[in-house]
Amino acid sequence: MGEDPSAGRPAGAAVSTRAPEQTESTAQLRVEIERTRLALGDTVEALAGKTDVKARAKVKVAEVKEKVTEKVGRAREAGPEGRSAAAEQVRAKAQANPVPTAAAAALIGGFLLGRITKRRR
Repeated sequence: MGEDPSAGRPAGAAVSTRAPEQTESTAQLRVEIERTRLALGDTVEALAGKTDVKARAKVKVAEVKEKVTEKVGRAREAGPEGRSAAAEQVRAKAQANPVPTAAAAALIGGFLLGRITKRRR
């Protein structure tokens, strides 16, 4: 009756006083913690990708280059008739939107004027 419950075990050995239900819930918690860690890692990786401005800019430049190359190819296939039709479309868009067209023309003109005057110095 007065026996020591730790008798017969090596010194420092832990005594499990948990019920089997508690060990199962502990195992479930560990699995849930691991799942959460993985999800958090994926989230951090996604956020890091979104904040990498240099990489995103490179992707955008590649997309624009691809679109321009595609349009140049189509213009070459169309021949002179297609080019005049494209010029007519640009002219129609410019007439429909005079303010943005004027702003773009002023920007380009200012840039060219700056380049010309810079060379003369």
